Amino acid sequence: MAAEFVERKRWLFLGLPFTFTKYIIKENILTIDSGLLKKVENDCYMYKVQDVELVTSLAERIVGIGTVICYTGDTTHPKLILSHIKNAKVIKDFILEASEQARLKRRTLNTLDIGAGDLDLDDVD
Repeated sequence: MAAEFVERKRWLFLGLPFTFTKYIIKENILTIDSGLLKKVENDCYMYKVQDVELVTSLAERIVGIGTVICYTGDTTHPKLILSHIKNAKVIKDFILEASEQARLKRRTLNTLDIGAGDLDLDDVD
C-alpha cells in the first residue's frame, strides 16, 4: 500500500482548482498546505485518524468532487476537512485503511467509553 495522493481544493463551479490549498495524503501522514501570502502547513499522523466521513452535495456530484471529513485525536485540528476534492471516495477509503494500518504498526489502541460500566449484571435475564 505505497500510494500517495496530492489533491487541490477546487471551486464548486466546474470543479476548477483555482485555490491555494493542497492536500497531501501519504500512508503515514496527512498534510494540508494552504495560503498564498501566509502559508500554513498542518500535519496529522494517520494513527490519530479515528473516523472518516464522505459528504457529497448534489452540486459536488454533478461536478465529480466530494468532501472528506477526518475525525482525529489531533489537538490542533480534531476535525480535518478536505474540501471539494476529486477522487473523494478513493481517498476516503485510502485514509481509512492507512489509519488502521498505522494504528496496528504503532500498536495503538483506540478505546471509547460506551457506558458499559454502568450496567448492573443482576438485572440482566
